[in-house]
Amino acid sequence: MKLSSRTEYGVRAMVELAEAHGGGPVALREVAEKQGISEKYLEQLFAALRKEGLIYSQRGAQGGYTLAKAPGEIRVGDIVRALEGPIALCDCLANEEDDAVCERMGECAAHPLWVKLQDGITSILDSTTLQDMIAGASGDSANDIRGNSEEESPNE
Repeated sequence: MKLSSRTEYGVRAMVELAEAHGGGPVALREVAEKQGISEKYLEQLFAALRKEGLIYSQRGAQGGYTLAKAPGEIRVGDIVRALEGPIALCDCLANEEDDAVCERMGECAAHPLWVKLQDGITSILDSTTLQDMIAGASGDSANDIRGNSEEESPNE
């Protein structure tokens, strides 16, 4: 399983905006250069993020992009859903209200595993904010993104 480039680049770009939060708009070109993402592709990602209300754009010479909320209020799960749609590991989990998605769902021995796996991934994405990511990257937090405290290191 692999994350799409939309998710990977979108999260990285949002972290870039989070790091600049409160300092005014950040130019698309600046984010693209710092993150190694083409401006054209980043424009597409930012359009989707803006449509979902996660970022604002400001036109003009001093224009650019800013987060629509504080970094601690934007969850990674929100970013993923804005860029990819619903989080679904397989077709049978894509729309829980529509049992017709998979005709084998009632008899599939793998389905409970897929549900548990998806729930775990969704839980992590929805409990991790951009602020958590910034703190984890800078080492400012006693808890890393996975929720492990420094005292719980598996190597000890």
